Amino acid sequence: MATKHTGLIESMEHAVVGAVKGSGDVVKATSDVVSSTLTAILEDAGKVGASATESAGRVAAETINGAARAGAHLGHVAKGTMIGVMRGTQHVGTEAIATIGQTAGTVIDRTAAVGGKVEHAVTGLIEGAIHSAGAVGVSAEEAASAAAEGALKAADKIGATAVQTTRHALTQTIAGVKVVLKAPFKDTH
Repeated sequence: MATKHTGLIESMEHAVVGAVKGSGDVVKATSDVVSSTLTAILEDAGKVGASATESAGRVAAETINGAARAGAHLGHVAKGTMIGVMRGTQHVGTEAIATIGQTAGTVIDRTAAVGGKVEHAVTGLIEGAIHSAGAVGVSAEEAASAAAEGALKAADKIGATAVQTTRHALTQTIAGVKVVLKAPFKDTH
């Protein structure tokens, strides 16, 4: 079973390439691939001891890898990834908040690693979190804040330029929501 899940996760890159190249709606194509892959993995999660959060992180990373290879706009892919992870894990409440933050961190880390525009990914993540908020039992503001905090924590590990880029992206009102960071973050200027 572990091999089956590893294969599914590793095939994500190819699935994303096909989905984004064959679709006019990158957000929907990405969210559908991410959600269906996570659903398949998590159906057997108890049998293999895989955690939903760990699986979501691996799926998100492979999604960014595939999207970068396909030349897709990583902001759209980040939004679709967040929506797909939230749909696929079916986490709600505080568990959803943790998953949003972890997913945002993974996406920002991978976006920087593939040379993508971090600011686009940050905006997409916030939009995806806001889109998913009602379905996972949290407010749009809570979801946006969780995504922002996860993105900023990842950016802090990447470096000062990533932090500055992320902070700048977070000064905008995104999908009608003003993002508010709840955790104190050091200024790396």
